[in-house]
Amino acid sequence: MMNVSETMETEEDLLTCLHIKLYHPQQNCKGLYSLLRLGNRSRHSADDPFRLGRDTQACTFGLFDARVSRKQLALHAYRKPQSPDMLFTIQNLSQRGQLSVNGSVLGYLERMDLPDKALIRFGEYEMLIVRESGEAKGSFEVEFEVLAVPPSRETCMCVPTNTPVMDTGSYVTSTFQAELRAHFPLETDETLLCHTG
Repeated sequence: MMNVSETMETEEDLLTCLHIKLYHPQQNCKGLYSLLRLGNRSRHSADDPFRLGRDTQACTFGLFDARVSRKQLALHAYRKPQSPDMLFTIQNLSQRGQLSVNGSVLGYLERMDLPDKALIRFGEYEMLIVRESGEAKGSFEVEFEVLAVPPSRETCMCVPTNTPVMDTGSYVTSTFQAELRAHFPLETDETLLCHTG
């Protein structure tokens, strides 16, 4: 028979953490995130689904927004045989709306494996979920944060450590380089004449 202390996770166990970064166009004028503990990690049992929605009784976390479904989405933790990693699936619980994961649309009750870095969209919300690996088997942590810009347009969300930085002082993904060229010159030539008209 195993001792209880042998089966419990110790304080030294590194928990898997889901960093959830939220954005909504009207987040500054409404208390959309007033039900969330922003910037604080909270611990959750891996055998219970993590639910997000409007109904704080049925969901682990709530969004204060009448346009959000009562139960919007669920994250389910799982492990593969002989693998130490805690992985997650995401499931759309909304009958009213679709949910997209990195551009793949999920209908009601459909689910898929959650990549280590995923852009989730529902309604006008954008959520960037980043999984930080851990060793503990029975629980994981969640940390919410609010982004000032949509993660789909965030310019520094995936900079590898060996990626050169442009002369502008910030890294821009290739999808935004064309947009920048259309609005701002990336290089200037002092010999160009300024035309007035």
